[in-house]
Amino acid sequence: MHLLLAEDERSLSKALVRILEYAHYTVDAVYDGQEALDYMEAEDYDGIILDIMMPEIDGIEVLRRFRALGKQTPVLLLTAKSEIDDKVEGLDSGANDYLTKPFDTKELLARIRAMTRIQTVAVDASLSFGNVLLNQKTFVLSNERAQFTLANKEYQIMELLMSNPGHVIATQRIFEKIWGYDSDTEINVVWVYISYLRKKLNQMQADILIKAHRNVGYSLEKKATHD
Repeated sequence: MHLLLAEDERSLSKALVRILEYAHYTVDAVYDGQEALDYMEAEDYDGIILDIMMPEIDGIEVLRRFRALGKQTPVLLLTAKSEIDDKVEGLDSGANDYLTKPFDTKELLARIRAMTRIQTVAVDASLSFGNVLLNQKTFVLSNERAQFTLANKEYQIMELLMSNPGHVIATQRIFEKIWGYDSDTEINVVWVYISYLRKKLNQMQADILIKAHRNVGYSLEKKATHD
């Protein structure tokens, strides 16, 4: 599940990204209202976590503009304010829920699960390509021969590839989507995780493979059949 986190306190943002990724969410993090609105308009997220007090454009105005576009993505507002009027304003502007700082991470995760539940029920909980199935609830990659429970980043890469079969996904895009724009990790970590997934596909005797496109990226392809 793909989330957008708009929080201008960078230390808090990085901590929340780690928590959400540990819970098997894919997260894009932005740090001001204008950047949040740009991302919200460009990408179809499963849920949005939006801080109210942000530079450029405040979270309430971002939400109003977003809803004015007819977008129905569930939004959870974060704020240091606890007054009833602020909560009412946020909910009236189109928020699905409201969480006041400081908050417990278990409550945050519960609120995210609650606000995205309708979308999750409506969407098929698995992806398939060739003879391989990826369960998006249990993170299990399987076929009739074997199954593996994928680690967080393995799962996120495989989900990205299986959501776009036959399409070349740039290495830079994979890196930024999974590790984040501000990561200190080297980009060659993508190749390391691709190699993990290739080994699992080989052990499964899968009829699909992860194809490398030199200096570009990777794609998920059907293996060639020979008559």
